[in-house]
Amino acid sequence: MKHTRSYLFLLGMKDCAPLILAAIPFGVIYGALGQSTELSFWAVLAMSVFVFAGSAQFIAVGLIASSTSWPIIVLTTFFVNFRHLLYSANLLPHVKDYGQKVRAPMAFLLTDESFAVASNYLKLHGDKPNFNWYYFGAALSMYLNWQLCTLVGLYIGQSVPDMANWGLDMAMVVAFIGIVVPCLHNRATLACALVAGGLSLITYDWPHKTGLLFSAVSAILVAMYSEKKSAPIVDQNSVSSMDKDQQENKS
Repeated sequence: MKHTRSYLFLLGMKDCAPLILAAIPFGVIYGALGQSTELSFWAVLAMSVFVFAGSAQFIAVGLIASSTSWPIIVLTTFFVNFRHLLYSANLLPHVKDYGQKVRAPMAFLLTDESFAVASNYLKLHGDKPNFNWYYFGAALSMYLNWQLCTLVGLYIGQSVPDMANWGLDMAMVVAFIGIVVPCLHNRATLACALVAGGLSLITYDWPHKTGLLFSAVSAILVAMYSEKKSAPIVDQNSVSSMDKDQQENKS
């Protein structure tokens, strides 16, 4: 397999193409919904350029439209994007030898899609030279696609009045259900989903959307507790006996 920079860059673009096509309607919907809020044309576009976090942008636009306070918006989007820390930790062993000038843009461009493509590549091929060029091919194509779709949505939002009343944001809800359901493969993830969904309904009328933040934090804590309870208990006596046997075998 070739590992030249140009080849890997184009391969990254190719592998990410199906995910780019799937993201097109959401980018357009985001731009259209953003245009229907109190945010200006340039503010909506700037969020795509400098934030580049689809789910967080959708949530931020929805909270802004409902006049939610800024501290709640910041905290909510922080918890929504918390998964990126896990993505980064997973990729770190493969990019630790790159300089900061390479890792910084890689971190900025990290999304669900770029992580999925990069993880699949590493699983199939392991650590190969110029992996960063493959990653940039996938991530930059997704980034440019998101900017273009945001622009298209903004112009559609200007041309078509009252798009905020069309219920377009429901498409993102359906998409996230499709993302979440396959992840419900153990007790911890199922508990997290049930607690988040149940509490969000109970706290729906809390002021400034604080119920959303409360539900998210509570669900994370429940998942952590459930995962800890389901972890296998290690018998220290058994471990000591195993270590002793290994030492005797070596001697």
